[in-house]
Amino acid sequence: MSNHFPEPMHKAPPPVHSHRWKIAFVLIVLAAIGIWGIGSRLEAASRLHKQTNDEAIPTVAVITAPSSPAEEEVVLPGNVQAWHEAPIYARTNGYLKNWTSDIGARVKAGDVLAQIETPEIDAQLHQAEADLSTAEANNSLAQSTAQRWMALLKTNSVSKQETDEKIGDATAKEALVASARANLDRLHQLESFKRVTAPFDGTITARNTDTGALINAGSDGTGKELFHIAKTDLLRVYIQVPENYTQAITPDMKADLHFTEYPQRSFTATLVHTADAIDPVTRTLLVQLEVDNSDGALLSGSYAEVHLKVPSGAGSVHLPVNTLLFRTQGLQVATVTDGKARLKTITIGRDYGKEVEVTSGVTAGEAIIVNPPDSIADGQDVRVASPDQKQED
Repeated sequence: MSNHFPEPMHKAPPPVHSHRWKIAFVLIVLAAIGIWGIGSRLEAASRLHKQTNDEAIPTVAVITAPSSPAEEEVVLPGNVQAWHEAPIYARTNGYLKNWTSDIGARVKAGDVLAQIETPEIDAQLHQAEADLSTAEANNSLAQSTAQRWMALLKTNSVSKQETDEKIGDATAKEALVASARANLDRLHQLESFKRVTAPFDGTITARNTDTGALINAGSDGTGKELFHIAKTDLLRVYIQVPENYTQAITPDMKADLHFTEYPQRSFTATLVHTADAIDPVTRTLLVQLEVDNSDGALLSGSYAEVHLKVPSGAGSVHLPVNTLLFRTQGLQVATVTDGKARLKTITIGRDYGKEVEVTSGVTAGEAIIVNPPDSIADGQDVRVASPDQKQED
C-alpha cells in the first residue's frame, strides 16, 4: 500500500483593482485628516489674531462732561478780629495801687481800670506849685517897678537906659511865670495819668500787672502792657481771595461764616473793604468782612470757614483732575467719538483741587476718558467700559 497525499489547493490572487481602491481610500482619509488639521489650525490662528487685535484695543471708562452751575461756592479760611483792639500802657511812673477790672470784664469808655501811686510826681507837683508862686511874686514886683520907671522917665528923673532895663526885666519875669505855669500843667497831666482808663467800650482780654508792681511809662520797650482791651460787638473777618476770583468780589456782597464750635449754625458777614491790590507774594487780594456779634457768641481770634457765592464762567465745564493729560502740545483731555479717541487741547480756569474748571476745548455732554493711558493717541480705537466693568474697576 502506498501513501498518497492530495496536492494542496492554491487560491487565486485578488484582483489588482481591489488593492488600488484600498490605497485610494487610505489616501483620502489621510488627506481629509490633513485638511481638517490645517483648517482647525487656521481657524485657531484666525481666532488668536482676532483675540489679539481685540485685546489691543484699550477699554476705557468715560464720564459725561457736566456744565458748570450758574454760581459756585468758594470756601476760604478767615481770621476773626475785634473791631477795635488796643494794648493799654501807663503814661506815668510809680507803683500800682490797685486794679478794678480783670479779664472778661466789660467796660465803658472812661472807666477806671487801675490806679497808680506816683510819689515822685507828687513831689514834683508841689515844687512846681511853689516855683509858680515865686515866679508870680517876682513878676508882680518887676511889673510895678517897670511902671514906676516909665513914669519917672517922663520927668527925666531916670535915664532911658535904666528904664529899658526895668521893662526888659519885667518881660523876662512874665515869661518865667508862663514857663512855671506850663510845667505845673504838665505835672497835673501826669497826675491825671495815675488813673488808667478804658479808651473805648469793650472787653478786657488781658491783665498783665498786679497790686504793688513797678510801673514804667511808655510803650517803647521800657514800659509794660498793663491791660488789653477789645471791642467785640462787631467783628472784622479777613480773608485772602485768590487772584482768579477777584473779579467776582463786589461791594456789600454776603458771605456765610462757619465755626467748629457751632456746627449747626452759620453767621452772615458783609464785605466792607478790600486792599484794592494783589499781594505779589501770595497773589491774593486781602478782603475785610464784618459780622454782627452783639450777642457775644463769637470770639475774636477765632478761625472761620468763609463760604462765598461767586458766578461761574459761562460755557465752562468742571472735570476731575484724573482726566487731564500733560503733553508737549499743552494740557489735553481724551474724548470718545464713534469708538475712537480724540485728543483735545483745553484751557484751565479755576483750580478746585480735585476738580478744575475748563473754559475752552470741550463742551458739556462730551464723553471724557477717565485715567487715560499715557500712550493714547488721537484716532486710536477704544472700547468704552460697561457700567458693570466700571463698578468692578
